[in-house]
Amino acid sequence: MKIIVADDYYSNRFLVSEILKSLGHEFIEVENGKQALEALERYNDIDLVFMDIEMPVMSGLEAMKHIRESFVYPKSNIPIIALTAHNPGIFAEDCTRQGFNQTLVKPYSIDKIAELLKLYSKI
Repeated sequence: MKIIVADDYYSNRFLVSEILKSLGHEFIEVENGKQALEALERYNDIDLVFMDIEMPVMSGLEAMKHIRESFVYPKSNIPIIALTAHNPGIFAEDCTRQGFNQTLVKPYSIDKIAELLKLYSKI
């Protein structure tokens, strides 16, 4: 799979990217939602987006809404996984209501990411 990793913190991007690399996936790292949109516009072979919720310039929520409302199918329907450190019991349901496919709560693990990729590689 080819995946966009959008997070304003280098350490978070690095961790997710290293996990993706160890699992044999390609990735593009970006620092904010605006850059995620630009990458999604530029590349036609993106399979999934890991999107931090709180980023400067453009938040993950703003970027996800723009993708869902302004991009044409199939890009408008790309799986977008919210990355957050918020309480999963409260925040995960809200993220899916907003338009994210799922939520990945920090700290990340190889097992959690591999499970998500396995799920979305079948779509």
